[in-house]
Amino acid sequence: MTDIPLFPLGTLLLPHGRLPLQIFERRYIDMISACMREGTGFGVVWIRTGSEVAQASKTNLELGAYGTMASIVDWDQLPNGLLGITIEGGSRFHINETWREESGLNMASVEMDPAFSAVALPETGRSMIDVLAGLQRHPEVRKLGMTVDTGNAWEVCFALLQLLPVGSAIKYDLLGLNDINELVEALDEILTELSG
Repeated sequence: MTDIPLFPLGTLLLPHGRLPLQIFERRYIDMISACMREGTGFGVVWIRTGSEVAQASKTNLELGAYGTMASIVDWDQLPNGLLGITIEGGSRFHINETWREESGLNMASVEMDPAFSAVALPETGRSMIDVLAGLQRHPEVRKLGMTVDTGNAWEVCFALLQLLPVGSAIKYDLLGLNDINELVEALDEILTELSG
């Protein structure tokens, strides 16, 4: 088991996905500084109920049972004076226990899941590579600097899911899958629904 700092969010970070964040709370500025100084990451976990604002108070949040390790791949001071970072999803983890430090920073004891084995996309999912390539041409997505190994079905599926306009509850459920065929099938249904 490993103890990690948590960054609870109303959205999800998926393995191989990237997400831009604005950091303004002292506890997270300190966490990011420590992570950058020590070359470590932090856990991003979905807020099932409650809000990011509520967590600063003593209000309890209901967090997801699993999340994604994040590494900082870019940072800058934004025009509004806030710290802007881009994070990239790594390994999935399962939470055993959580607690809050005096600073208000959420911590967790976690078990890291083994890395997903690289497998080729099944024939039924080959069109996902084209959809992902189309999304990657969008200027806002280009800013993220995502690179995806199109020979790895897990990378393609998670990167695509990160970018699709799909609710957090659906993304959370799909992050929990361990079978690539189930993930491809679910994504295929989502793409069919989105294409109308």
